Amino acid sequence: MFDLQKAIDTAHNITFMTGAGVSTHSGIPDYRSKGGLYANSADPEYLLSAENLRDHPESFYDFVKNRMYYPDAKPNVIHEKMAEISNEKGTIVTQNVDNLDIKAGPKHVVQFHGTLYKVHCQKCGKQVPWQDYLKDMHHQTDDGILRPDIVLYGEGINQQTLINAVQAVQSADLIVVVGTSFRVYPFAGLIQYARPDAVLVAVNKENIAAGDDIHMIQADALSVFEKLHA
Repeated sequence: MFDLQKAIDTAHNITFMTGAGVSTHSGIPDYRSKGGLYANSADPEYLLSAENLRDHPESFYDFVKNRMYYPDAKPNVIHEKMAEISNEKGTIVTQNVDNLDIKAGPKHVVQFHGTLYKVHCQKCGKQVPWQDYLKDMHHQTDDGILRPDIVLYGEGINQQTLINAVQAVQSADLIVVVGTSFRVYPFAGLIQYARPDAVLVAVNKENIAAGDDIHMIQADALSVFEKLHA
């Protein structure tokens, strides 16, 4: 098996690219597995779309509030080790919107798809505590519809977020993909910005399609990261 610890020890700049498989160990379901977020929903991508928020805000709110919020979840060993390692030399670029990467205490995180724990009113633009959002989807001040600051289907990635993510990939001499099927774009497309000499590693239960140059560690990420150190 590829020696990930040795690669971390010799790298100068590490970028972790993470997905839902990291947070499942904190009790947060992933999206597409048998018991995942999308299970038992006829068209889950529509439920999480900008179109649904616009046309059926109650339907959108019901899905997000009852299926996506886990405010009591805590970072697990993977989050903690990534924070420790990235604070020495690197960045985390995550698809996750659960804020666990932030809670683990890293200095540099790019939340590629935003976060559920920032909420604003679509009418007046003001930020509202996420706790208020879980009580009512309406802004108490002006009755505007609230929404979390996450990227929905049909929306583009924030330009500055995209720039930050590309720069993190471009600057890394070691890129570690963790807990993602690498099927969601444009996130998966970030790998094209990797330096020609960068070492690419993936830690995931299932094999991922990320080119022939990637070192695949097909294992549970928790068991792999438990043994790592900065």
